[in-house]
Amino acid sequence: MDIKQIFVAAKRWLWFLLLGTILGAVGGYFFSNRQTPIYQASTRFVVLRAAQTTYDYYSYLDSQQLISTYAQLLSTESLLAQASQELGFPVRKGQATAAQIDDTQFVQLTVKDTDPERAALIANGLVKVLIDQNEQLQSVRYISAEQNLQNRIDEAQQQIAILQNQINEISSATVENQLLSVQTQIDDLQNQVTALNVEITKIDPENATDEEISMLADYQAQLDQLTPVLSLYQQIYTNLVVLKTPAQGNTSTTTQLDQLRTTLELYQQIYISSIGSLETLRLTRAQNTPNVVQVESAVTPSSPISPKPMQSALLAGGIGLLVTAGIAFLVEFLDDTIKTPDEVKEILQLPVIGLIGELRKKTKEEKIGNYVAYHPRSPVSEAFRALRTNLEYSSIDKPLRSILVTSAGESEGKTTIATNLAIVLAQSGKKVLLLDSDMRRPNVHAQFNIHNRVGLSDLVRGKLTIDNVVRVLPEIKNLYIITSGGLPPNPAELLGSERMRTILEEMKSIYDIIVLDSPPMLVSDAQIMSTRTDGVIYVIVPGNTHSVAAKRPLEELQRINANLLGVVMNRIPRNRDYYYGGYNYYSPYSNHQGYHQSSTIEEGFDVGLVDEKASAAPVKRK
Repeated sequence: MDIKQIFVAAKRWLWFLLLGTILGAVGGYFFSNRQTPIYQASTRFVVLRAAQTTYDYYSYLDSQQLISTYAQLLSTESLLAQASQELGFPVRKGQATAAQIDDTQFVQLTVKDTDPERAALIANGLVKVLIDQNEQLQSVRYISAEQNLQNRIDEAQQQIAILQNQINEISSATVENQLLSVQTQIDDLQNQVTALNVEITKIDPENATDEEISMLADYQAQLDQLTPVLSLYQQIYTNLVVLKTPAQGNTSTTTQLDQLRTTLELYQQIYISSIGSLETLRLTRAQNTPNVVQVESAVTPSSPISPKPMQSALLAGGIGLLVTAGIAFLVEFLDDTIKTPDEVKEILQLPVIGLIGELRKKTKEEKIGNYVAYHPRSPVSEAFRALRTNLEYSSIDKPLRSILVTSAGESEGKTTIATNLAIVLAQSGKKVLLLDSDMRRPNVHAQFNIHNRVGLSDLVRGKLTIDNVVRVLPEIKNLYIITSGGLPPNPAELLGSERMRTILEEMKSIYDIIVLDSPPMLVSDAQIMSTRTDGVIYVIVPGNTHSVAAKRPLEELQRINANLLGVVMNRIPRNRDYYYGGYNYYSPYSNHQGYHQSSTIEEGFDVGLVDEKASAAPVKRK
């Protein structure tokens, strides 16, 4: 389907597409109005990167990791539970979303709720709980570190006192007890270091929870504190072992005292180092600034973010348009009827010689078979005159003397085309015979309100002559009519007889042109008559005649070498001239004053012709 066909199809389905769009938009609007309003409140906080310390694991993360960590903390169950407890109403998971603002250290927290005030309270409450929990975690880690340092200071003081006593009074028993004490300290420190290393290896910093991150920071800080102390105690133990060893050779009391003094100095170093670490820790804690600072509080939103009736209407309207367009496309895809002149040329390989619009009767008594006689200035009459002109140009070298009007199936307007074509031919000054060759369902007589007691069947059977069966209408000059007559049991035999051929030749000698109304091509009568006429007009109804049904009769006509003049597209809707993609059956002169010939119908003539007005007339031979 090319662009032109899509455009034509879109115009054909225009009202359906508009209906789908409007219904979708209206439905979306009312559905949106029935939804519960949702309000959104936003707050902003900045994540500051603190100086690195052994007591805060977060200080070792880069800025991006730190921001992502705090953003994830806002959706943890523990933080939501704490916020719910402080606010006094539940905070559901999924209500709040946190996202970094561009490449800055700012994070925007957005909360959605059905209550505007509650949305703002939740946003501010979550940030407050995040700040409080962060401060509590840091406080716990500092307290634990202070306690460990204080214990180490107390232990060093105790050992210093013992060593000073030993120096004053060297005693192997005292050294033995001191060795046991130091060994106990070493064993304890080694167990602690081993346990800390095991716990640290269990935690993956990239996938750790907030509690695990806190524990990891504690473990690392303790390990950093214990390692140098363990080294000092191991050196003390070595010195005490040497001190305990009995004097051999050059070993003397002086050497033992030197060992004691060295050990004392090591304990004093531990004491001084621990005192310095404790003071540094307290100073760091005092100078520590919070990692999270709220820079913009959430305010109560004045209007909901959803539903938005107009946006919903536009979206639903678009969906409605897509759905109806899909339905239209499916129908078009499945529809194999012929709709446009281009399709006639493509499918039937025939030219379009006439585009006839819908005929609308103004009164019940009016007949569409003689429409052009009573509406000479109408677009339809102009279309029939255009058909007449096309027929004249199609046979310049050999003028048409007989034209058969047929179609693929029933109810496609063969009789309407035949009768009105005969009238416009008569209006051009030609002597025209309208012959009803449909001996199965004749209709010509009904279009002119004349009887059908005698006609073609009687003529072929030799009962009557042309003079006896021809009818004339005084109100329509140059038009002569022969109806079908009585319905014979064998119409095909009559039409195919030599007598019928002779009668047609006799009629050609009397009249300028003969227009024959015939049955559909499904009936053999039409095939027989097509070989005995100079040309065949094939009538289809766009949107009604199926392509397969239209092609089969044409193949038969081509097989018997009938002269196919072209296709007349009948019953084109008046309000859809665009339907044919530029093939407008309206003439540009249809309203031009003085263009049309004067009507041949007398003023005040009744549309319903009575039988007495159509009388038999003697035939004048040409």
